[in-house]
Amino acid sequence: MDAVLRLYDTRSRQIEEIVPATAGLLTMYCCGPTVYRDAHVGNLRTFLLGDLIRRIAEAQGWRVQVVQNITDVGHLEDDAALDAIGEDKMLAEARRTGKSALEIARHYEDTFHQDLADLNIRPADLYPRASESINLMLELVARLVDSGHAYVADNGSVFFAARSFASYGEISGNRLDELRPGHRFEGTVDEHKRFHADWALWKAADPARRELVWDSPWGSGFPGWHIECSAMLLRYLGETVDVHVGGIDLRFPHHEDERAQSNAAVSHDVVRHWVHGEHLLFEGRKMAKSSGNVVLLTDVAGRGYDPLAVRMAFLEQRYRQQMNLTWAGIAAADRTLNRWRQRVADWAESPSAPMAPGYERSVYEAFADDLDTATALQTLRRIERDPELAPGAKFELFAHLDRLFGLDLARDVGKPREPAVLSAEISTLLEARAAARAAKDWGQSDRLRDELATRGVTVVDTPEGQRVS
Repeated sequence: MDAVLRLYDTRSRQIEEIVPATAGLLTMYCCGPTVYRDAHVGNLRTFLLGDLIRRIAEAQGWRVQVVQNITDVGHLEDDAALDAIGEDKMLAEARRTGKSALEIARHYEDTFHQDLADLNIRPADLYPRASESINLMLELVARLVDSGHAYVADNGSVFFAARSFASYGEISGNRLDELRPGHRFEGTVDEHKRFHADWALWKAADPARRELVWDSPWGSGFPGWHIECSAMLLRYLGETVDVHVGGIDLRFPHHEDERAQSNAAVSHDVVRHWVHGEHLLFEGRKMAKSSGNVVLLTDVAGRGYDPLAVRMAFLEQRYRQQMNLTWAGIAAADRTLNRWRQRVADWAESPSAPMAPGYERSVYEAFADDLDTATALQTLRRIERDPELAPGAKFELFAHLDRLFGLDLARDVGKPREPAVLSAEISTLLEARAAARAAKDWGQSDRLRDELATRGVTVVDTPEGQRVS
């Protein structure tokens, strides 16, 4: 594939070509979950964004290194507020359930990984936990204090001095002199701050707090929310990161504060491209407990739909457009998935035929064009309806292009077929191809796949290995 990968950069407010800082290696940091509750489908749409970038980048021939944090401490009750004064969400849930904070965290961390697997979202290379990265945060906070970008208050809390970072607001468009103090807390401002827009890097702990408290050079306390991503990103991806992904709700203050911390620590822009996914509505309303419309992936499965129908529905619209997901839309996506899988299974019985390069390129170009997944899906529909295209070619296209869509289009459907008895020669070729893929010798793998095709054997690569028909 030689289409140029382009994504919308929130900071520059324009679509930009993505060129890795290190040739052939794309580094990406994805803001992960706060594990005090299940992720809902709106959260999962944001997590899908990183997966789609990864898939098209790999189709470019790049290696992709992904780090996604697990927030199990430091996430405050009203994290969207300028003055983050509130209770740690982990501790609030612990008090409500009678369990320890880390028991809750591990439970919801497990359900998060299960949701990713059910949506065919490939796992990150590393999932650092905030609770296990305290030393990284303390080192970074000390570095910011030493450089004059942070100060220690008389109660042992440490604050970032917002006015010390001249380009604050470039992601969100907010200006420090226009921000209203305490706008979510009836005008209250932490009395220990020097300026109302400063934020906590380290918070002094109340003596009554028993969990999620650590010693520091400034006294017993716990980290502010924003510092964790800066500390993990710098430690695990280095001082230059190609793409940072998150939901649009994190643009301010989280990503604005994170950018200021990271850049102040190393004296240059760390993140080269900021990419944000838009809000998801459900049945026309923002998902909220008070509205009773929070939808989990398990709710989708409970209604008898394939969880990948949610992925299919998400692909129907571009990631940076607000989307209204509905039960009717999920049902329609589920029907389309079932139809396509049945047709792929039927086409697999026909002789293999070369893929139509025009269709293949159309899908790659749509993905590369700021993840225009809606146009890419329309191309699949044209392939399905094309009367001039041989069934074997349709099979090859659907099976091959699904490495971008991630919809399990080659999944077996209907009554299982009797397994064919493979000759020793075919078995040897299949073993050689599996070995070539394990060694990442993609050229040899493709040559063996073509040789098998000339002998009437079609091979499709799935997460479970080679599927042969």
